[in-house]
Amino acid sequence: MKFVRKSLKSRLTKADVLVVFGCKGKKIKLPVEIQLPNGSLESANLESGKMRLTDSLSGPFQQVLLVGLGKVSELNPEILRRAAASAIKETTKQDSATVTFWVGKNFGQDPFLFGQAIAEGVVMGSYQLNNFRQFSKALKRVMIYTDEKVKSGVSFGLVVGQGNCFARRLQDTPANKMRPRDMVREARKISKLSGNVSLKVIDEASMKKLGMGSLLSVSAGSSEPAYLIHMTYRPKIKAKKKICFVGKGLTFDSGGISLKPSAKMHEMKYDMSGGAAVLGAFNVLASIGSEHEVHGLIPASENMPDAKATKPGDLVKAYNGLQIEVLNTDAEG
Repeated sequence: MKFVRKSLKSRLTKADVLVVFGCKGKKIKLPVEIQLPNGSLESANLESGKMRLTDSLSGPFQQVLLVGLGKVSELNPEILRRAAASAIKETTKQDSATVTFWVGKNFGQDPFLFGQAIAEGVVMGSYQLNNFRQFSKALKRVMIYTDEKVKSGVSFGLVVGQGNCFARRLQDTPANKMRPRDMVREARKISKLSGNVSLKVIDEASMKKLGMGSLLSVSAGSSEPAYLIHMTYRPKIKAKKKICFVGKGLTFDSGGISLKPSAKMHEMKYDMSGGAAVLGAFNVLASIGSEHEVHGLIPASENMPDAKATKPGDLVKAYNGLQIEVLNTDAEG
């Protein structure tokens, strides 16, 4: 999907739906080209979370979606984010291919935070995993018209929102399509987006030399080799701080010999969500950077039962030299 930010002064581009926000007691500001049926604006419920879809009598849009934000005094970025997400979800119910957001007011909110919240809601609310669907009706283009005051916030929010959706896509991908090696592949892609991002991947042979017996014990029963992914973002200027994110990258957790119950075991593909979050963060860093040096560590592996799998009662030696008695192989975290 394509996201585009434009100035309020720009010419309106044709789209299926125009989304406009409004607060209780405040007049809704529409583009001059748009005309709605009599009483549509006056009768709209602008309580937070309320929406009204109406036909457009003129202008380049088939319909207009009026979205309530509630009272100005109670407005905050989270309400804005949720309102934008709800709006984009409502347009997908109408099978809209193109949607335009008209953000003519910031209702006294901080311009940057206002723009960021709207953009994040739009992007995150439009998320769908369509990679494996034969037929899908996903949005093709979303345009956000804003004034210059909120421009930078919108640009920032688009990047953060896309990083969030990137992580969610990795999480939702079936475990046989998102193996430890696939997480390495995604990390390599990110490292190529910016010269400030570097990548080091430690394979099982190197782990053995380094004495990483604890991590190796998790993947002992899997046909998929484990990897330790180390990503680093270094700013061009002297870093103010060093920050490290550590995300669990267990691409599937059957429990190993201490096998989990079969009910909902398919959801254990989500045991790599921490690692997905780290990759999502670096996806954002590659675009907008940071004044800090940021490290990301992801132990990527798969916990499966097998004749070679770690057994309850086994003793393994960790990288720090400590020996661990494994009483339950489902306690790999």
